[in-house]
Amino acid sequence: MELKRKVESIEVKEKSISQLLAEMAKTAYQGRKLGESVEVWEEMIRDPNVTIIMGLAGSMSTAGQWKIINWLIENRFIDVLVSTGANVSEDIVEAMGLSYWQGSHMVNDKELLKADINRYYDVYVFEKDYNAMETLIKEFVLTLREDYIYSSMEFLHLFGKWLLKRGIRSIVAVAAEHGVPVFCPAIADSAYGEAFILAKNEGKTIIVDNVKDFDQFISIGEKVKDIGVIYIGGGVPKDYTQLLAITLTLKTMHQEVPGRRGFKRETLKEYYYPHKYAIQITTDSPQWGGLSGCTLEEAISWGKIDAEGKRVTCYCDATIALPLITHALNERIKFKRKPSDMSWLFSDVLKAHPNH
Repeated sequence: MELKRKVESIEVKEKSISQLLAEMAKTAYQGRKLGESVEVWEEMIRDPNVTIIMGLAGSMSTAGQWKIINWLIENRFIDVLVSTGANVSEDIVEAMGLSYWQGSHMVNDKELLKADINRYYDVYVFEKDYNAMETLIKEFVLTLREDYIYSSMEFLHLFGKWLLKRGIRSIVAVAAEHGVPVFCPAIADSAYGEAFILAKNEGKTIIVDNVKDFDQFISIGEKVKDIGVIYIGGGVPKDYTQLLAITLTLKTMHQEVPGRRGFKRETLKEYYYPHKYAIQITTDSPQWGGLSGCTLEEAISWGKIDAEGKRVTCYCDATIALPLITHALNERIKFKRKPSDMSWLFSDVLKAHPNH
């Protein structure tokens, strides 16, 4: 066995975040993986043939992370966002000018309930502020057409444009401004689901079609060359994005996609297009069998991740990893990235809603 890279111990002195993470990449354990995550993301950004998709799980917006997502969108360090409903609804609370509050996880939750305060581990929000966000979403739903079937991406694009007009620069608003599609495959599992019910109570019922959503998402695979993925947590956003690599063959009826580097399962005559780059920030373990903890190496067996591509998993709380990685990228990337054009995804819904 030939050993090529020495461990290089970190010396304490004044340095940038970028330099620190570069030095951490030469150490070990999860510090090394954190440093390597910056390197892989930077390589994605510098690759002109790569479309970058982020899967964003959990409730990160309540934890002070949503403006980081806005920054990534504004700089087009991601081209597509696949998110939980929580992340693209609970950010609206702060974007409206309301607040989340630092609290404690060591608290009498019965007392919080009496005070109409909801708790996310050590973060509090007043129920009235959460209700104000739901009411805002409901007011938008009331402007929509009952005779048009929406995908979550179309719904959130129109909502983002509506919010921009009101100066509410939430994630979906900034995404709409910059032409970044936001998919939310489990949209009803959030404040959006409650807003749909509020609108229905006022006589407005809309349809958000998950099949249309998935069809539009898989269509991305027909129009790009290579894909890089970044998973903040796991859950539905990760699985949804992983499926893009292998479900495309069903959409094309097992015909090869021109211009893409694909592979073929000879026994089944199915094509697959594994993601060229992959970063995973997770605290979940693989031994329980869930996809949130599934390793990127396991995904190779499915054809979802390229065995020859760049990949790294960092086992770390995303509220630690994401700010450090993005600040390092801010220091390293000094050119304007040419983003993937996703405007074609919005054409049908904008034609149907010319006033939005």
